[in-house]
Amino acid sequence: MESNAQKLRGLTITSLDEEDDEPELPHRSPPASGGGGGDGAGYEDDDEEEEEEAEVTLGFLEKPKHPGLLLRHLFPSKAGGIPAWLDPVNLPSGNSRCCGFCGEPLQFVLQIYAPIEDNAASFHRTLFMFMCPSMACLLRDQHDQWKHRQGNPCRSVKVFRCQLPRSNAFYSSEPPKHNDSDKPLCPGAPVCHWCGTWKGDKICSSCKKARYCSEKHQTLHWRSGHKSDCLQLISSSEASSSIFPAVGKVPASKSWPEYEIAIDYEGAFDSDSCDESNSKSLVMQRPGKPDDMMQSWMDQFEADADNKCWASFQERVSRAPKQVLRYCREENAKPLWALSAGCPSNADIPSCSYCRGPLCYEFQIMPQLLYYFGVKNEPDSLDWATIVVYTCKGSCDQNVSYKEEFAWVQLYPTTTTRS
Repeated sequence: MESNAQKLRGLTITSLDEEDDEPELPHRSPPASGGGGGDGAGYEDDDEEEEEEAEVTLGFLEKPKHPGLLLRHLFPSKAGGIPAWLDPVNLPSGNSRCCGFCGEPLQFVLQIYAPIEDNAASFHRTLFMFMCPSMACLLRDQHDQWKHRQGNPCRSVKVFRCQLPRSNAFYSSEPPKHNDSDKPLCPGAPVCHWCGTWKGDKICSSCKKARYCSEKHQTLHWRSGHKSDCLQLISSSEASSSIFPAVGKVPASKSWPEYEIAIDYEGAFDSDSCDESNSKSLVMQRPGKPDDMMQSWMDQFEADADNKCWASFQERVSRAPKQVLRYCREENAKPLWALSAGCPSNADIPSCSYCRGPLCYEFQIMPQLLYYFGVKNEPDSLDWATIVVYTCKGSCDQNVSYKEEFAWVQLYPTTTTRS
């Protein structure tokens, strides 16, 4: 059986290293130094010459065995909750942390720890995804993503790449021991007391202690109880420890449920093990999504290219129906598209905004993530077929702590027609 050191080449979760006989650095090389360029952007017809498939890593959600495993100095891969920032000081700021349509602060979706072995600047490397929880904004995002050649389009889905060399100001150069001795080298920037995600640039004018990333979050915190807490903070400097949540803790109502991302190779799942007659019921189960809606959608696209693409997508996902993430940075990696319509061409994928080099496919999130987040079938609830992320092929280091990468949103036909 493969060791975890071999298995976690492209996507690393340090908490799974416990099975190794010797301590391992939380650092693995991806299957290849480059990835996903060339013809990997769009949907390819089956008639084209087949080439060897890249090895895909799948991500699955598990409740963390202990919340301490998801702290930033253990370099976790996780979904929901609040981000474990890799660079805890120089966080994204200004408009980069807000939805380009409604202007509200974005909500944390997931992060993937994916270092690159042959790039010294990427000894530690994490990708962070954020999203506006409004479906109306996602619909506009899906429309505006085609306009990138006309300038910087507004986005409701944003992905940031952060990377550090082995020797840095925030973490020890030695691997984590996964015990109480593991500590970061310095504290992080103060974050918003409402969302726990973004830097708290604004300070309550009364108590001078509560911090916020936006006026909206300050207002929400005031209405939810800070109005009375503020008086206590003014009268007693010792009250802060009991009134404010501990670092890394925010009420569940302000974030999606927190999970650890566990991984396995897609090849470990036998395609013959999934009963074809049951595959439709296994894929993308969502609360409140009736079976007849899916059947109607299938009938609508019967015998056309979208149905062919959808059938391939459904069969592939049904091998491991609980997958929420697909990751591969190999040279020949390609996304798994749900539809042939709405796929980007190579020309639709922009260059890196920092080094002007090419972007490559690195990972995509699947609709099953919505099930784990408890997203219901309501008028403005989020829904997608897949969201594909392209990152700088060279993983450039341009003295920017959090570099924004490119995400491509693919929606179902039933959602693109919403008003």
